[in-house]
Amino acid sequence: MFFNPLTFLFIILFFFFILFFFVMAQINIIALAFTRIGIPPEYVFSALFVTLVGSFVNIPIRKIPQETMTTETRVDFFGFRYVVPVWKRKETVLAINVGGAIVPVLISLCLLLKTGIWTRAGIATAIMTVVTYKLARPVHGVGIALPAFLPPLVAAFIAVTIGSAYVPIVAYISGTLGTLIGADLLNLEKIKDLGAPVASIGGAGTFDGIFLNGVLAVLLAALFA
Repeated sequence: MFFNPLTFLFIILFFFFILFFFVMAQINIIALAFTRIGIPPEYVFSALFVTLVGSFVNIPIRKIPQETMTTETRVDFFGFRYVVPVWKRKETVLAINVGGAIVPVLISLCLLLKTGIWTRAGIATAIMTVVTYKLARPVHGVGIALPAFLPPLVAAFIAVTIGSAYVPIVAYISGTLGTLIGADLLNLEKIKDLGAPVASIGGAGTFDGIFLNGVLAVLLAALFA
């Protein structure tokens, strides 16, 4: 049998090639969403960079005592696997994610001040708050979790229905603020019984949680519209 010693190297290079284009596709999708909501092209890269870097930054807010801590290192919920860090102290560190919460909130406020669509955005956000509150589930060892793709679909549908000429903006605002309030802030009291080492408002990373809801809501709203 003939064995080519370079075959394994080619497989590795091909894997990284596919991974590179996968990451680039995600970045392009996010950039497209930013452009859709009216961020000037010259600021899109800056907004994307701040979001990506900020996704790795969790600002501790408080410590919540726990009676028992989870012994699981991986938790599956709605098809996604969450890696639970090992934590010996019986407390949960409540933190806010910069890229997943603070940046989307600041962008939403800027869009509201720029467009003045307080009523439409307020109604859409209120509906999304109720929907995400109903969908949010406390997951032991993880925190508060949501089905990945249902909230963006709902936000897009609401935006198309009442957004008028501001469909992408209403989709982004309701997808971010509605999820932040309904899924995270209104469920903070449930964290004390989950035994999770860390509970991050806004998600643990860029491509999930509140940030992902806003981006997908914008793109889906543009598609529906």
